[in-house]
Amino acid sequence: MTTDTTGTVARDGESRPGGPADSPFIRACRRRPVPHTPVWFMRQAGRSLPEYREIRASVPMLESCRRPELVTEITLQPVRRHGVDAAILFSDIVVPVAAAGIDLDIVPGTGPVVAEPIRTAADVERIRPITRDDVSYVDEAVRQLVVELGDTPLIGFAGAPFTLASYLVEGGPSRTHAKTKALMYGDPELWHALCGRLAEVTLAFLRVQIEAGVSAVQLFDSWAGALSEADYRRFVLPHSTAVLSGLVGAGVPRIHFGVGTGELLGAMGEAGADVVGVDWRTPLDVATGRIGADKAVQGNLDPCVLLAPWPVVEAEVRRILEQGRAAPGHVFNLGHGVLPETDPEVLTRVVALVHELSSRRADQG
Repeated sequence: MTTDTTGTVARDGESRPGGPADSPFIRACRRRPVPHTPVWFMRQAGRSLPEYREIRASVPMLESCRRPELVTEITLQPVRRHGVDAAILFSDIVVPVAAAGIDLDIVPGTGPVVAEPIRTAADVERIRPITRDDVSYVDEAVRQLVVELGDTPLIGFAGAPFTLASYLVEGGPSRTHAKTKALMYGDPELWHALCGRLAEVTLAFLRVQIEAGVSAVQLFDSWAGALSEADYRRFVLPHSTAVLSGLVGAGVPRIHFGVGTGELLGAMGEAGADVVGVDWRTPLDVATGRIGADKAVQGNLDPCVLLAPWPVVEAEVRRILEQGRAAPGHVFNLGHGVLPETDPEVLTRVVALVHELSSRRADQG
């Protein structure tokens, strides 16, 4: 059996045409010709969907991530409703950290809250390596989803070392990341030990998902935009590179995304991803110039635009598709996650519009 889970070899070893590898999403990630620009949305698995709110009504977030049947249903909901070109696994970036022994909870309205924030080398030692058995529920959910999704690719994901470290040091979400930066600047040795340990956990978590059958992975560095390029290169890039380079030969496209990272796009492109996600602040043609012509781009509609009247949404979709033509591959997405107050019907219309406009352009050559 091939290790390329997006290839045209089935798990029984028999060759077959098509499959996720032939999907517009994977083809765009590989910078190959596509019949239409593929589209999916960050945080599409949940957030705005009433069926998601109903199924999650009495289930805490972390517990919901540990129930394979629930994960499967929530992951499938936006695929059924919107007709997106890829599913993304319903989970949370702190799931592997909790599996590694950190006492935390995801508090509604707040986010991840850590019981004992990281302060010392002894605290770092509390973060133990993880195996497939530690996250068997993720393995099971991915295997279920691969069967259910058929030719629709499934995206696995994990949080990048810097963003995970920020949660662990701050004890929860932060606007300034002051404690994180204080540790980073004040004790570089401890900082690199922490991020090195988190890189190992993240890599192991992504490998579990790949071995279970995901077709692509995305590394989220949500808070990296809080840093200068010099600090990013010194304190973050080596650890993100360790994760992404550790997946060389895994047979799946690697996507790297951060928020507020316009000035970091060149450096992020060096970390080893095949696709670089771009938030709404940087036009895709400008981003492509910074990232380089050897990588596809993903993005980058402002999530708030979806709350505007439809003519505004349509105009912005057209603009982004036009700017995305500068890249060797373009995956249409938002510049960050779907907002909870978004009308699901608007998302469905955006998918249809992207498909219509880009397929018309493909037909015209």
